[in-house]
Amino acid sequence: MNNLSSPSKGKAWLEAARPRTLPASLSPVLVGAALAFRDGCFQWVPTLLCVLVALLAQIASNFANDYFDFKKGADGADRLGPERAVAQGWIQPQSMLKGTFITLGLACFCGCMLLFFAGWELIPVGIAIALCVLAYSAGPFPLAYNGLGDVCVLLFYGIIPVCFTYYVQALSFSLLSLLLSIAVGLLSVNILVINNYRDYVQDKAARKRTTIVLFGRRFGRILYLLNGIIALLLVFPFLMQASTWMLAAFGLFFVLFMATWQEMRHKNGKELNQTLAHTARNVLLFSILLSVFLILY
Repeated sequence: MNNLSSPSKGKAWLEAARPRTLPASLSPVLVGAALAFRDGCFQWVPTLLCVLVALLAQIASNFANDYFDFKKGADGADRLGPERAVAQGWIQPQSMLKGTFITLGLACFCGCMLLFFAGWELIPVGIAIALCVLAYSAGPFPLAYNGLGDVCVLLFYGIIPVCFTYYVQALSFSLLSLLLSIAVGLLSVNILVINNYRDYVQDKAARKRTTIVLFGRRFGRILYLLNGIIALLLVFPFLMQASTWMLAAFGLFFVLFMATWQEMRHKNGKELNQTLAHTARNVLLFSILLSVFLILY
């Protein structure tokens, strides 16, 4: 399907990495690092390594989804989301698969560097991340095709990156890190909810059993709203000591969140791509506000 309008190889790989989605992997690391700063144990090197692991693992996951969704026939001509590099013929399938393993290998290498700061107990976490990158859309029981994508996002874009970014610096866990990780994870789940809400018809035809396919679009709207409300309720007790301007900032976040939810309720098809971008923005904004609060208070 190569044609004159095809992007250059470099741009094709950049599009396949889906840079607009990368704030979802940066957000939990930011919160974990801010919590470490609050507790007086922040270190630059392990924080940067956590950033690299998060970014490279997500890019590898995006490459893997590009390849395996193509192989499963999930990326048809009626696709509503951003164009996929393999399906469009910009990148050959075997090249994409090779790129997946190279990027995942780099993520594992950076993860191994974290062993110098924490210890061998990180190895099971690294193995779990690597397996999830591949098992999300590949293998005999692809998680995204069997209603488990939301759980994966909660774990790998919330609980694990927040708690372990904190752990590699503090060498301990805390109840606060767990609560904040769940809050960030729930908001990150909404990115997947919007994606699957938009692709409901196409996913159903491709037998991709997302939670939206299993329980319906109305369930998706309710889940999106509940995720945001629960995230705010989890952090609300800690905000009681915040200044007026910080409370106002979180109030602004809530206004933006509700506006995005209204978009979800009233838009369809490719219009929801903008809602997806706004949802990713909300996750990053929430994480920045939370990080500022942890550092200042």
